[in-house]
Amino acid sequence: MQGLFLDANGALAEVFTQVVRADDKKVHVNLQEDIPPGDLVSLLQGYDFILDDHTHLPTEALAQCPQLKHVIFLGTGARSYMNPEQLAELGITVHIIKGYGDTAVAEHAIALMWAASRGLAAMDRGMRAGQWLRTEGMQLTGKTIGLLGFGGIAAEVARIALGSGMRVIAWNRSTKTYPGVEFVSLDRLLAESEVLSVHLLLNDDTRGFLSAERIAAMKSGAILVNTARGAIIDEAAMVAALQSGHLGHAALDVFTTEPLPLGDVLTTLPNVTLSAHSAFRTPEANQNLIRMALDIAQRIRLG
Repeated sequence: MQGLFLDANGALAEVFTQVVRADDKKVHVNLQEDIPPGDLVSLLQGYDFILDDHTHLPTEALAQCPQLKHVIFLGTGARSYMNPEQLAELGITVHIIKGYGDTAVAEHAIALMWAASRGLAAMDRGMRAGQWLRTEGMQLTGKTIGLLGFGGIAAEVARIALGSGMRVIAWNRSTKTYPGVEFVSLDRLLAESEVLSVHLLLNDDTRGFLSAERIAAMKSGAILVNTARGAIIDEAAMVAALQSGHLGHAALDVFTTEPLPLGDVLTTLPNVTLSAHSAFRTPEANQNLIRMALDIAQRIRLG
């Protein structure tokens, strides 16, 4: 049984060499970050499982790879790159990895919140352009942060926010408890949050979950933080709310289209802070990620 790390960039390939063990199943590392669609089928021939970081895996292509039985996706957002149900019909199991970067993503969400609340990106842009731009920010101590969805990342955000003197409320689709966090209805979450941080997984039920109607129900002037998936938010409705001032600021690490296209409207709005889907990118998170992927490979059995 052998596997392929399909699309290892230089950093992840180095991490792989750091965490791989002698007793791990054999995994070849392909340093080709961008796989031409026409090369995918031939590249996958002869492998029983693959590790996939960011390559799209069309069902029709994997149907031509009869030996392949497992895809280990490096993260939780596999649906952005493949259709797990269709692959299951081919006898291919898709594995996702949770929890590897909870602290990293939470710290990034908090960083985006602080940057948005104090206008750091706007001041940075202004000073680089020769302007002495001074903004009046929001003092976050005593303010309410609402967590839309409550898993491992949101729990870390709650821990940090509580330590910063914020009131933390949350809504989750299933019952949860966490010390110091008040779980409320969705209506209350939207109405009371001065900062709303998105922590839902993307699936058919959550695509477009933060709709125009729900954005309209948010507290006027609120900060919206998204380190989950861009498609959870109705992006056009968010832009309209930012332009009208109903949303005070959006601090975003994820987008409906990635990379964000040159000239995208989000890059033109002064009340937006952007980062390039990098919340999870720390050495610690990468080591956790690759080790957990190799552990999955150790546990899987071929049918």
